Amino acid sequence: MTTNFDLQLAEKYAPYIYFDRKEPFFPVRVGVTVFSEAGRSGSFNREFRFDNPKLKHVIEYAIYWDYDIQHLYEMEHVWIFVGQDGEVLDCEASFHGRYLKGLLKDRSNIEDGTHAKLYSQPGKHAFSPMAELFELLPDLREATNVRAGNGGLIVTGIYEGVYTTNEEKNRIVEQYLQKFRFDPAMEFERYVIPRDLYVPWEQLYKEIPQRIESCLAEIRAAL
Repeated sequence: MTTNFDLQLAEKYAPYIYFDRKEPFFPVRVGVTVFSEAGRSGSFNREFRFDNPKLKHVIEYAIYWDYDIQHLYEMEHVWIFVGQDGEVLDCEASFHGRYLKGLLKDRSNIEDGTHAKLYSQPGKHAFSPMAELFELLPDLREATNVRAGNGGLIVTGIYEGVYTTNEEKNRIVEQYLQKFRFDPAMEFERYVIPRDLYVPWEQLYKEIPQRIESCLAEIRAAL
């Protein structure tokens, strides 16, 4: 498997993310992996096959926030499939542990030639090429309001045994996130990922536990 980190390529094909205008949390790091042949993601449970002869690269964006409105630690993914001629062949994006197609059938959500336009669920950050999809979620507004912080500090599979959560951490995270309760406006504004957020995935993997400890320290001080 051949992977690398290519900042120029990452910027050229990065998604344009549309956030709710009341969104309280924005990405703090983006771990990038560029696949040039078949391989498995280090940050999401999936693998990539290069059966299509037109496919040159799969660019994986592991987008990290310190906070989701309901918990500490938040990661969502976007995958851009780049052709031999530089065209965007496809896009896929994560949605609460699964993933959806990121391009509309008519490809009308490709902006500036190489950037997929994706909407981010208010507060929760799951991606969709259509903002209307979020209105189908039964807890769209409860999640950002009365249920703010109820997830505490989560531990995902890739970090089992690396850091831990407990009742005290969950309690202070919930108390802290209650301060950010909001009602989604469902009006979205474009966000372009800043250049200095991009790092190789391996670097981000090491950094996240340190960021979590730093956030917990800040929460304890704030409370």
